[in-house]
Amino acid sequence: MTNLVSAGPKSEATKRILVTGGLGAVGAQLVPELRSRGHDVWILDRLHSDDSQYLRADVGEYRQFENAVRRAEPGYVFHLAAEFGRWNGEDFYETLWRSNVIGNKHLIRLQEQFEFRTIFFSSSEVYGDWPHVMTEDVMDEEEIKQLNDYAISKWAGELQHLNAQAMAGLETVRVRLFNVYGPGEYFSPYRSALCRFLYSGLRKEPLVVYRGHSRSWLYVSDAVASLANIVDNFQSGEVYNIADGTEYTMDELAEFVKEALNIPSSLIEYQDGEPFTTHTKHVDISKAVRDLGHQPTITLRVGIDQTIEWLRRVYL
Repeated sequence: MTNLVSAGPKSEATKRILVTGGLGAVGAQLVPELRSRGHDVWILDRLHSDDSQYLRADVGEYRQFENAVRRAEPGYVFHLAAEFGRWNGEDFYETLWRSNVIGNKHLIRLQEQFEFRTIFFSSSEVYGDWPHVMTEDVMDEEEIKQLNDYAISKWAGELQHLNAQAMAGLETVRVRLFNVYGPGEYFSPYRSALCRFLYSGLRKEPLVVYRGHSRSWLYVSDAVASLANIVDNFQSGEVYNIADGTEYTMDELAEFVKEALNIPSSLIEYQDGEPFTTHTKHVDISKAVRDLGHQPTITLRVGIDQTIEWLRRVYL
């Protein structure tokens, strides 16, 4: 896949990094970003790859995971490997809990043994039914009800790392991604609303829009630029919202897609709010701006156009 991520600033020192889930929608963009900064980056995933520094392993299998860590000898691990999505988590709950929680515990045991630093990928879904501004400290001060197994598994993962920091002094940063989209996100019924809207629109198939929801959409290159900055300003124990910060209703999102693809209104079906997911996500990104130099540059309209170009090459 063509690297669509622009090179970031060179790091002060080369770091040896392992990216689990490195062939996924975000991981596949993060790897070249880190390499463009001079880092020695290894990839771990369950698929196959001809990358010379690729290690095939399932994080849910301790022996496989341990062998990969021994070979990569990382100083940092970006832990993206996980099952994604609330309905995917319902339909394939065995895989979800095995990957997202058992696999995460395997990571912690390996961190204890090999003493690397971890960047753990959580999700905006952990904010559950919280209706107000989503600042990172909400989880410390309020009792939040997660709304689906995927969200619960991600919050459980965060708690695992918080316990590991307290019990063993492990060094970990947590990141909560908010609706990252763009080239590299292949269609499935379990992917993001924007991915599904664009795929259906390209194929002139009906798309369902759930009203009463709003989201902040972050283009993948903006996400990975800030994520890559963590290794140069690693502050153990911190947690960051990685988001755009501009909020759109699902009706507005559908209108953007309609205009970009010139599809008729008759293809869009509007329904009441979707159950078991957060209605609105009012996000505060000031910590990521302060510590990571987070500065989204790709507007939603531009990002949609660039994603459509990639989808056309892949599917049409």
